[in-house]
Formats: sequence, structure tokens, C-alpha cells
Amino acid sequence: MTTATLPQRTGPAPAVGRPNSTQIGTLVWLSSELMFFAGLFAMYFTLHAMAPETFIQGGEHFTHDFAIANTVILVLSSVTCQIGVMAAEGSLPWAKGEFRKARTGSIFNIAGWGVVEWYTLTFLMGAVFVSGQAYEYTELAEAGVALNGTPFGSIFYLATGFHGLHVIGGLIAFLFVLARAFSAKEFTQHEKISAICISYYWHFVDVVWIGLFFVVYLMDPLLNGTVPWHFDFFSSLF
Repeated sequence: MTTATLPQRTGPAPAVGRPNSTQIGTLVWLSSELMFFAGLFAMYFTLHAMAPETFIQGGEHFTHDFAIANTVILVLSSVTCQIGVMAAEGSLPWAKGEFRKARTGSIFNIAGWGVVEWYTLTFLMGAVFVSGQAYEYTELAEAGVALNGTPFGSIFYLATGFHGLHVIGGLIAFLFVLARAFSAKEFTQHEKISAICISYYWHFVDVVWIGLFFVVYLMDPLLNGTVPWHFDFFSSLF
């Protein structure tokens, strides 16, 4: 009687298609952050229901042109961030599957940009957004909108302030990712995962801001028919 023997596998075991634990951890953490901001939204709606007139009066001090421009900058920074991720993954349509850590050719050749350039641009756009928020705070403070003045002032500074801190946290994370990319001789899987995880976070703060922008800047004008001319299209939907 002969005994069959299975051939021994040599070399590394085949990779199993499992999600990266760092990416999963990032998504779980962002879920908890989502609950935090959900609480802020609930607080906003509660205070708005209790004293709607203070929110209408407070909203009259907004410079909607400026708020729109600042929002567009943050939204576009999410686009540049995602292009940076595609460069890290080697999935840029115009790169033909080529991974790009840094630019190839002139800095003015945007098609040749890599992770470093796209993430640097994202960082700069995020910094402009934070600067814009700081400028808006000074304008509102001069107009008499104080943190402890009315329910509107309290929740406005609280909600947008916490969001601003999250954006600053994202900017710091971008600096770490960029420093790691510059110092690494090779852009390994670890650097790639870091770039992907920071993109999750950045898209998250972007989506949260879109929600805040709609609720804080648009909700009362839409409900009361006092929409600025910029929002005529939105008012026609209600």
C-alpha cells in the first residue's frame, strides 16, 4: 500500500485579500467621530427650535459670497487629495498604471505630479480654508456675534470651531505623511496605507462641512424665503 504525499509549498504564502487593519481602524474611529458631530447637529437643531429668531438675526451677519468660496476650496481639496491617493495606488488614468511618489518633469506639468505634489496642494487649500474661517470669526465678532451672547453664537462657534480643529488635525497629519514620503527611499506599502488613511479622514471633514454649511448658512434662508440671489436655484427646489 502506498501513501500519497502532498507536495510541499516553497516560498512566501499567497497574499490573502483581507482589508488592512489600519484602514479598518481608521474607519471605526471615524464612525465615532461621526457620532460626535451628530450630537453637535442635534444640539444645533434643539437650540434653533428654542430660539429661532436669534438664528435668523445671527445669519444676517454672514457674508455668503465668502462662505461659498471657502466651501468650494475645501471641496476641491478633497478632489486633489483623492488624486494623490490614486497616484499612491498607481491608478491615475493618465499615468498608465505607473506609481508616482513625486513629480516627473517640470512642476508646471500637472500630469506628471505624484503623491507629494497633490498632497502639498491639498495641505495649502486646507490651510486657506482654516484662514478663511478665522477671518470670518473676526468679522462676526466685530458684528457682535459672541460665543456667550446668544444660542446662535454659542452653537455656531462650537460646531464650526470643532470642525476647524479637525481640519487642523488633518493638516498636521498631511505634514507627517509628506515628511514620511520625503524621507523614505522607497514609497512602500506602509507609506501607501498612511496616504490612504489620511484621505479617509480628509473626505470625512469635507462631508461634515458640507452638512454644516447647508444647516448653518442655508437652512434659515430657505425656510424663510430670504435666500440671497446666489441661492435662487436652491430656493426653487423647496
